[in-house]
Amino acid sequence: MLIVTEQTCQEVVGREHAFEAVEKVFAAMARGDAYNFPVIREAIGHADAVYGFKSGFDRAGLALGVKSGGYWPGNMEKGLTNHQSTVFLFDPDTGRLAALVGGNYLTAIRTAASSAVSIAHLARKDAKVLGMVGAGHQAGFQLRAAVEQRDFERVVAWNHHPEMLPKLEQVAREIGLPFEAVEREELCARADVIITITSSFEPLLERNWIEPGTHISCMGTDTKGKQEVAADLVANATLFTDEIVQSVSIGETQHAIAAGIITGGDITSIGDVINGTHPGRSSEGEVTLFDGTGVGLQDLAVASVATKLAEAQGKAQIVEL
Repeated sequence: MLIVTEQTCQEVVGREHAFEAVEKVFAAMARGDAYNFPVIREAIGHADAVYGFKSGFDRAGLALGVKSGGYWPGNMEKGLTNHQSTVFLFDPDTGRLAALVGGNYLTAIRTAASSAVSIAHLARKDAKVLGMVGAGHQAGFQLRAAVEQRDFERVVAWNHHPEMLPKLEQVAREIGLPFEAVEREELCARADVIITITSSFEPLLERNWIEPGTHISCMGTDTKGKQEVAADLVANATLFTDEIVQSVSIGETQHAIAAGIITGGDITSIGDVINGTHPGRSSEGEVTLFDGTGVGLQDLAVASVATKLAEAQGKAQIVEL
């Protein structure tokens, strides 16, 4: 068995690796060559933590495994990230444990890759202003991945706790982009692409704030009850997601589904766009929305890449079971 530590994952897996792995697995899902198993995600009644499992099998990439972990809201005070996880990879031919892979960095980079894939395939080619709603740990990863997909000239941002925005501003400055802290309505009026990456349980963006031609990547809603944008905004957009089953149950579309203003048939898998079986954006004025719920196959895809790269570079630890 191989062990790939958090530090090693950061050393060997870059944004380009994550983008390629996530794009490939979304395409495989849409073709029926890869599938996720039902998600388990529960409050454990201790430390306000939510813990669960995401699992699946990619026949095309021969990735079989499970990510185990969750969200511990008090971790920031302890110098740790709130999201904690580990990926277990198994040999699909024998069922034996093949690798144990640190999942914290990989979760962050694969989530950013997911929204980046949506921007690459759905945002207008002339998008110039990137709007960021949220400024937590994941926001910096999202910003770095997003700006590689279009020639953005400026970043506008809002966060419920504005004192957290300077950290995101520093990321923008490192990239070389001007940064402005603005209110939500102004952000929507100015941004061509909007990424929401929060843990909100109420809508932060309203339908009448969104300009024609905007692409929105909703990346924070991954649990029943969470919500980042108004249900009628969802209903007014052309909808795409990583996995429809997750989208309607725990993703951003759950509220519009519950209100009866959309159905699962109104949502398209982003893999269909990647595979060329759906055209994606159909006009310059169309509002597109990607519901990134986060699927287990994303984790397995990037963990598989991390394992292969670490082994090739002599950075994986070998342990006999």
